Amino acid sequence: MDTAQYRSQSFWHENIPDPLVPRPPLGGDEHVDIAIVGAGYTGLWTAYYLKRHDPGLRVAIVEAEIAGFGASGRNGGWCTGTLAGIAGFMQGDASQRDGGIRLQRAAFDTVAEIERVCDLEGIDCHWARGGNVTFGLVPAHVDHLREEVAFWCDLGFGEDDVRWLEPEECRQRVGTVKNLGGFFLEHCASIHPARLVRGLAEVVEGLGVKIYEQSPARALERGVIVTDGGRLRADMIVRATEGYTSSLRGCERTLLPMHSMMIATEPLPEHVFKEIGLENRETFADPRRMVIYGQRTADNRIAFGSRGRYYLGSRVRDQFSSDDPIFGEIKETLDSLFPSLREYAVTHRWGGALGVPRDWRPSVGIDRARGLGWAGGFVGEGVAASNLAARTLSELLLGLDTERTHLPLVGAPFPPWEYEPLRWLAVSAVRQLGESLDAAELAGGTAPRVREALYDSVVNK
Repeated sequence: MDTAQYRSQSFWHENIPDPLVPRPPLGGDEHVDIAIVGAGYTGLWTAYYLKRHDPGLRVAIVEAEIAGFGASGRNGGWCTGTLAGIAGFMQGDASQRDGGIRLQRAAFDTVAEIERVCDLEGIDCHWARGGNVTFGLVPAHVDHLREEVAFWCDLGFGEDDVRWLEPEECRQRVGTVKNLGGFFLEHCASIHPARLVRGLAEVVEGLGVKIYEQSPARALERGVIVTDGGRLRADMIVRATEGYTSSLRGCERTLLPMHSMMIATEPLPEHVFKEIGLENRETFADPRRMVIYGQRTADNRIAFGSRGRYYLGSRVRDQFSSDDPIFGEIKETLDSLFPSLREYAVTHRWGGALGVPRDWRPSVGIDRARGLGWAGGFVGEGVAASNLAARTLSELLLGLDTERTHLPLVGAPFPPWEYEPLRWLAVSAVRQLGESLDAAELAGGTAPRVREALYDSVVNK
């Protein structure tokens, strides 16, 4: 791809001062101490903390396109202190529950850590810590959200972390046409994701990390990353490829690439925000299973998205036709929440792949016998989670014993997904089930308990 094509990947890529000129590719054999595959958040944060711990360490990154090309540069811009599958980390005996709580507190603290680094390193990512509002549109939503508040309170978290919003306050924050109250999470910031990842790449490069762009990894061998331009040798190799993991030979079943789809409106006048709120640039969603997510951008657009498709054979798509029906569906959903937006145009449409583990839990780990480290499986919540995972992974790689290296985030490799076409059939069936449950609740009813239990048994939220 050339610069113009990179800029067309998303609103975020287009709306950035960075020229997006690719760095030189790997042009021969090299040897470093630690080599990383993937210049997204996970790979770049790992390199950052490695160099902060040991400035003399030789670290290099190979990237198939440019830094921030994938989900790190095209996501919803939520820097949220939550983790996919967190409930699963709480299950079991008291020790496991304690580990899950420690992990959640570490995730909350990670939002502040990213803000600290951005201030320290001069990364302007349009940071606005307005928190997250998940509002209820129908009685069933209120039931779900009340249960979530009770879940957090039972774990010992207080109103400085999470709290219930009565309808009036919830409407003031996010003025949806229907609003029965909501769940407020303090630990969340709205950001410009491409500015964060591109700024981080510049900082990492300034610390002495080599970033080889347009250098796709064809295979990972013991101590070697094979690319078209050469072989990058290292004592340890880090796989930080998230939704693109299936493109690596032998990793086709490691993480399932699920696509998320987004739109951005034209800039909106101030009188619109007096009606719909978002004064503090709160991120917003409702509790439907087919996830929706939105934010007010720094230039007063609404960036809004929802989960998209899984493609047979774990195929990853980076570009989508602007007339793809899913974009129309997303705009209809946005307009149903804020009817006053109907008259405003959508100027950008894009999508990207995120990584979903078979057990719905992110994982960080190393296998010294294979010379391999990994981090990922964030299920679309990777902006902050990738930082926590990278700090943890850097400490594991350096043999450090810290609070993070004892978190339950550290674990075994991802369990494999089923072979095709079973996984496509299973994902399609789960999606249809989730859509039917959402439809029942949005119509004012309740989800059938048996089908809801079946869905929850598969999707470890």
